[in-house]
Amino acid sequence: MRPPQNPPKSQQQQRQAIPPSDTTGEDTVTIAAKDVMNLRQKTGLGMMDCKQALAANDGDMTAAEEWIRAKRKGKMDTRTERTTGEGRVAITIGDGGAAIVEVLTETDFTARNEEFTAMMDIVITEALAGAAGPVTCTDDMTAAIDNIRIKTGENANFARGEKLEGGTFGEYVHHDGKRACLLQIEGECDEATLKGICQHITFYDPAAIAPDDISPEKLAEIRAKAIEEAKESGKPEEIAQKMSEGKVRKFLEENTLIKQKYVLDETTTIEKILPEGCTIKKFVRYTLGG
Repeated sequence: MRPPQNPPKSQQQQRQAIPPSDTTGEDTVTIAAKDVMNLRQKTGLGMMDCKQALAANDGDMTAAEEWIRAKRKGKMDTRTERTTGEGRVAITIGDGGAAIVEVLTETDFTARNEEFTAMMDIVITEALAGAAGPVTCTDDMTAAIDNIRIKTGENANFARGEKLEGGTFGEYVHHDGKRACLLQIEGECDEATLKGICQHITFYDPAAIAPDDISPEKLAEIRAKAIEEAKESGKPEEIAQKMSEGKVRKFLEENTLIKQKYVLDETTTIEKILPEGCTIKKFVRYTLGG
């Protein structure tokens, strides 16, 4: 009699016999499933795309990420023409300096997700580490923003940023992340007052800090227009001159920060709530897309 033969394996047994890792090419590069999952979490791409990237780079995770970025560069570039009407503004304050940045994307859905928030952390940290003045987009910023493009399929770009150095800082970012103010002062001021002034600037959008910061040309323009309007209504020269000064005074009260009524208490002004010896040096106000 012939010895009994083993029965054919079922399809389930055959699947169980396949090793959990994958090999590609004749050099049998082993790609661990956990590495594929890790790359997928980092890039947001499909499993097959991630496996292909790892296989093409001998399983090197960092090289695979760069490979994906390079391979998809063309696709990302085609998105740069898309309108980026959403995004976020972020502020950070460090030892002796502070920074504010704005990054734009296509939808509010993307701007509110955790990955976009993590990217903003990288961008604002890089901004704080840079030189004072307008922020230049670094390689690390670009890589972080490119990752958002890869993961979401949306256009995203660095819009602007500024770093301030010296003095004391206040900040306010509106709850929607679309409006914010960074304030720089000389002297001592409590945190609540600093935040209140930043809130005020965010909503009132002053044209300058003090009346002296308004150009003489602008004031002359306001005077001339007021005099012309007064004369057209039949007012004599002397009255027209007084009316023009009243127009200038009203403009300064409404458009210069220290003369404006305080948004949290309109019975007082910004000038009056500042502690003695405290001077506002600069403010940077961002409105998304502004």
